Order: sequence, then structure tokens, then C-alpha cells
Amino acid sequence: MTTIFKIAAVALAATAAFSSHADGYPAAGKTITIIVPFTAGGPTDKVARDLAESMRKHLNNATIVIDNADGAGSTIGTGKAARARNDGYTLLLTHIGMSTIPTLYRKLPFNVLNDFEYGGIINDVPMTLIGRPTLPAKNFAEVKDWASKNQGKVNLANAGVGSASHLCGLMFQSSLQIDMTPVPYKGAAPAIADLMGNQVDLLCDQTTNTTSQIAAKKVQAYAVTTTKPLTTPALKDLPTLQSLGLKDFNVTIWHGLYAPKGTPADVMKTINDAMKASLKDPEFIKRQEALGAVIASDDRTTPAGHKKFVESEIAKWGKVIKAAGTYAD
Repeated sequence: MTTIFKIAAVALAATAAFSSHADGYPAAGKTITIIVPFTAGGPTDKVARDLAESMRKHLNNATIVIDNADGAGSTIGTGKAARARNDGYTLLLTHIGMSTIPTLYRKLPFNVLNDFEYGGIINDVPMTLIGRPTLPAKNFAEVKDWASKNQGKVNLANAGVGSASHLCGLMFQSSLQIDMTPVPYKGAAPAIADLMGNQVDLLCDQTTNTTSQIAAKKVQAYAVTTTKPLTTPALKDLPTLQSLGLKDFNVTIWHGLYAPKGTPADVMKTINDAMKASLKDPEFIKRQEALGAVIASDDRTTPAGHKKFVESEIAKWGKVIKAAGTYAD
């Protein structure tokens, strides 16, 4: 084969390879795996399964499976995703932890900003400040007064280091400048169970975990962590912590979609397009509203907007975690 024909053959092969990504992803019979670095049945797992159900309709009805690779504050599953083949058939769906693990863990086998392609923010989940049924405080002003008088004796529960409730608790203590005793659990369920059983005093956790207990009056509810009040029936009368004097207190647990670094740009565009189409799917929206979640704003659903947001969150939470001196290793 002459040199000119060899060059032409190589160019044709490259064009075909590019076209196979652009026009043939996902290929028929190929399964897409979404790694979720948390246990099955939890809030992040629920978001992933709802998203997968909607996204498959925009990805040639591809089979999408969830791989719950939990452990070590989400770093096991996140690391697994970073090491996966960058062909678009392995994705990662995780929450706000993507912006906190760089500070919580001094040594990570991956770099959050450099080892992933960013696929877009999916939603925001508000949080609530709740207390045990017998807590002698019926509103936030009384909570603040009671906690101030019991410095160091207030038991503030959380679902484990790096969890949503742990982060919210750190922000809460920092804002109040009141010393509390953190009580970590292996998950939100046992933390809430002990709160209802009057074994701990306070908990700041996602609406996905607390709304039903608030509605059933099994706990006392004091405030929400968003900038505006919520419309969910059980939560609509709760004030925001900002309105109660905690300046700039805005904590929501957001979820984002990622792929291993080097996943082809055209494949990432297909994935992002499918995700954005899912965020407008009435059924997906309905399921998210049932969880108390809000669909992400358009500016954060783009890869560039997603990464910019994570960078700002790393800076925000880095200050809080360093000030608390709390690390996972």
C-alpha cells in the first residue's frame, strides 16, 4: 500500500471511530453502569434510579444499571469510577460529598477536579433542623438559648463523617458559635431512630429523610436550610435559618453526574443532553418533588457550570471543615 493510501486509510479509520461515538452511542446491547458510592435505598441511590429510568428513554432505550459501591465516605465508589474505562459506559452519580472529600480526606487516590468529566448538576435537596420530642425548646429562639446554656452537652447527631447531616451540623455550629458534641451514626436511619427515642438532641438532615417524621409529629421541626421557605405541606410553615439570623446559611444536598477523565467529548454531549432532557421529564420531576428535591437551575446543568459550581463548593466547605478541625483520616 502506498504512503498516500496509508494516510487515507488512517484518516478514514479515525473518522469512522469518531462517527461511532457520535452516532452509535450507546451501542445496541451495551449496558451503561452508574456507580453510586452509597448504599442501596438511600436518597442518592433513589435519585440515581429515577434518573436512569428517565435517561434510558433518551439513550436508545439502553440498559442502565446501578452499582452501589459504598464505603469510606463515598471515596471507594468515586475512586472506582475514576479508574473505569473512559468510553461512556461507566458513569458516577454522587452528591455534595464530591466537594467535601478533598478537604475531609488528606490523601485521595484521585483528584476531584482533574480525574473526571463533568456531566451536570441534577437537583438540590433541602435540609431541616429537627429535635427530639422531649427537647424543652419549641422554636428556634428557644433552641439557641437552650444550646447556649448547655455548651458542650448538646448531642448533635449525624449520619457519619462526610454525610449530609455531618456537613450541615458543622455549618450550624459554626454559625451559632456554640460548642456541641457530635454523635456519628452509620447512616441516617439509626440517627433519626435515636432522635425519635430521645437518645440525642438535634439533627440537621435532608428532607428525604425527615419529612415523614415531621408530618407524623415524631420529632420537633425548627427550620429549613434554604434561602426561601419550602412549599411541601409538612414543611411550608417552617422558617429559614437565614430569616432567623444565621447569615448566609444555605445548605442543600446537590447531586451531579460524572464520567472518567478522557471520555470523548461527543459522548459526554450525548450524556449531558439525555440528562437535561430527563430534568424536563414530568415523571422525573414528580418523583423528585416527592423527595422534597428541586431540579437544578439551567446554569449548573452544563458541564462548565457544574465544574464551576463544584469549585466554589470546595472553597466554601473547605473553610468550614478546616475551622472545625474534622477529618476522616
